[in-house]
Amino acid sequence: MAESRGVAFVTGASRGIGKAIAIHLARAGYDVALGARTVHEGEAREHSSTVKRSDTTPLPGSLDTTASLVEAEGRQALPVFLDITDRTTLGSSVTTVLERWGRIDVLVNNARYIGPGHMDRLLDTPVELLDKHLEANVMAPVILTQLVLPGMIERGSGCLMTITSGAGMSDPPAPAGEGGWGLGYGMSKGAVHRLVGIVKLEHAHQGIYAYNLHPGYVTTERMVQDMAGFGFDGSGGAPADVIGAAAAWLATAPEARELNGQWVEGQELCAELGLLPGWSAPSPVNIRP
Repeated sequence: MAESRGVAFVTGASRGIGKAIAIHLARAGYDVALGARTVHEGEAREHSSTVKRSDTTPLPGSLDTTASLVEAEGRQALPVFLDITDRTTLGSSVTTVLERWGRIDVLVNNARYIGPGHMDRLLDTPVELLDKHLEANVMAPVILTQLVLPGMIERGSGCLMTITSGAGMSDPPAPAGEGGWGLGYGMSKGAVHRLVGIVKLEHAHQGIYAYNLHPGYVTTERMVQDMAGFGFDGSGGAPADVIGAAAAWLATAPEARELNGQWVEGQELCAELGLLPGWSAPSPVNIRP
């Protein structure tokens, strides 16, 4: 096995964009710690986007599966249970990675709140669900960043990425449930955008690079299984590998440092640089729901 570039920690790595990023970082030479709730295939987790009904039918994907794919790239994988609505798991997951591997060189804050309130309208959304959005989509990335930054600063290098959404920058095109999204998603994504700029301002001189990576509309397992009923065509997006390739470039390319602190359009970057052979067409839909 070739010498590792270092250690990457990807949250929400059981499926979708997180899974793709983990594989591409492994391909780029990183050993990858994988955080998510679904450790084994077939586990039941709540993933309904509305208070109107519950849905715990298993989604494809697990940390076990992603770990196998990372190892198939010739790198080590470390699955760790992580629930971004539970702060105790944030600390325990980082501690596990540091105890096992001694460092985290790349942190990808990809996981986001999955559950009721995501596709509910304002008057149908209990306030406690807005709290969950803020806890998962804002506070969890902030806490994880605080946990990994000191080690990065000590080594004089580190890369942080927030997988973001245009939902935090603009109003939805339609009401929630009809091709739009709920308040909790938009306001929490809008809030977490600020993290990257602060990191750059305070720590760029210490060798830290941070990016808001915008995936745009991407076809994932959950998009296909869950989102048609809310006005989204699950098959109409770019493949998740597009964002995986973009994330790996940001983590490794010296030229990426010129983008420090910026919002990066993942699909456009991938197409312009030819990062994914055979793919060259950004999705016309620009918002990740």
